[in-house]
Order: sequence, then structure tokens, then C-alpha cells
Amino acid sequence: MYKIVSKKPLNPTVTQMQIEAPLVARKAKPGQFIILRVDADGERIPLTVAGTDPEAGTVKIIFQIVGGTTYRLNEKEEGEYLADFVGPLGRPTETEGIKKICIVGGGVGCAIALPAAEEFHRLGAEVTSIIGFRSVDLLILEDEFRACSDRLIVMTDDGSYARHGNVTVPLKEMLEAGERFDLVLAIGPGVMMKFTTLTCKPFGVPVRVSMNPIMIDGTGMCGGCRLTLNQDGKKVTKFACVDGPEFDGYEVDFDEAMSRGRMYIPYEQHALERAKDCNLLKEG
Repeated sequence: MYKIVSKKPLNPTVTQMQIEAPLVARKAKPGQFIILRVDADGERIPLTVAGTDPEAGTVKIIFQIVGGTTYRLNEKEEGEYLADFVGPLGRPTETEGIKKICIVGGGVGCAIALPAAEEFHRLGAEVTSIIGFRSVDLLILEDEFRACSDRLIVMTDDGSYARHGNVTVPLKEMLEAGERFDLVLAIGPGVMMKFTTLTCKPFGVPVRVSMNPIMIDGTGMCGGCRLTLNQDGKKVTKFACVDGPEFDGYEVDFDEAMSRGRMYIPYEQHALERAKDCNLLKEG
């Protein structure tokens, strides 16, 4: 059993928790993830490690309430326990040789991007961070990004805060002005990562993206997290859980990945409504 040490809402649909998991906290690195179960009868869901405190033995997770399991997870309070918390899984973010990086985060993907930004900052790289949200109500982690970035640009789709527009706008401006990065690391919705990659392509800037397809066991056995990559003119199947979750953005078949992801939206919505109904029955 894994104790919830702290819980904090970051916006109306995103929650941050600190989980007591000393072995995971000791080993986890930026870019890796865990798989948890809320209770013994629950499903397994992957969540990226949003930070660790090895001395305290805690792991930070940040999640969006989109389905039944994340709803039930959000119903848990400080002092309560999770049934399973397995990790670290996946490959860490590659940092070697990167002296100047642009981190592009979209929405709750910023929770995944932040540990990478902090690690590159710790290693002495020059960090530019661009984070984007639909509106100011959904803004998260601005102060944390500011603390580890040499330059931070905040964007909102509706113009309700900071700059108006999506994250590719300032990125394109910088590239057109002649600025170059050793790497652009994009983490967020599939469509955001796709267009970030397309924005960088004319300038030949390396792009890495963090993929989050449906995942069950996290060990490469189920095949649910498969992705199609285009390598040297050939289609190659990789698995996000063991080969990723980070991949070369120029190789990822984003359209296929997004199409597969959309297949599960109705199931998530149904599971969320059922979880809410069950909770109402308990309260009644």
C-alpha cells in the first residue's frame, strides 16, 4: 500500500499528489512513468513521474480527471492509500550533449515537461520553455517553469492570459529569427506535438516527443501502446512503455496515434459518468 502524503488541486480538472514510494523515488528519472491502481479491483493506469524527493521517499504525480479511474483517484484524500504504485518504467529523458533546449508543453503535458526542464537546468543547459493552455483557468506550474527556465513564454488559445495563440507561434518566430536549439522537446496533446514537429522541420531542428498511447501492463507484453514509426522509408512498430515514451518527432505517425487514441474517448466518458453515479449512490 502506498500512502498519499499530500494532495493539491492545480486547476478544476488537474490534481497533484505526493505518494510515499521510497524505492521508486530513489530510482526514477525525468521522462519515466509509473503504473498505479487506486484499489485492488481497479484498472492499471500510467502516469508520468512529475518529480521525486528521494530523502522523503515521495513521488509527485499530476493527473487530469478524464475517466473513471482518475475520478476515483481524485476522490482519495491525504492519509489514504493506493493499492499499487509500480515503477520507474520507460526510458529516461536523454540529456547528453544538449546545451541549448526548447521545452514545449501543452496543457497537462506540462506536468511531464517540467521535470525535464528542471533536469536540463540542473545540468547547466540554456532552457527556453514555452507552455500553452486553452485559457487562464487551466494554467498550471507557471512559477515552477519560471524557476528553471532562462526564458519562459506562456500562451493561451483564447488570449485570457499572457500571449494569445498556440505554442508554435513563438517557436516559429524564434526559428525564423535565426535561433537554433540542440533539441526541441515537445510534450502535450498529439496535435500539438505534430505541429511543433512540422514547425521545426524546415529548420532541421531535432525534435523529441513524449507519446502517451493506451497502456496496460507497461512491460511490452500487451502491445496496447504500440506506435508506428517511419524509419528510413520503412514502417516500424515500437512500444511506448519499453521503447519510449520519448521518440524522434520526425519518425512518429501522429495521425495513426491520434486516431487510435480517439477510439477510447467514449469509453473514458462512460466510465467517468458511471464513477460519478456510483459516488452519488454512496452519498445518498
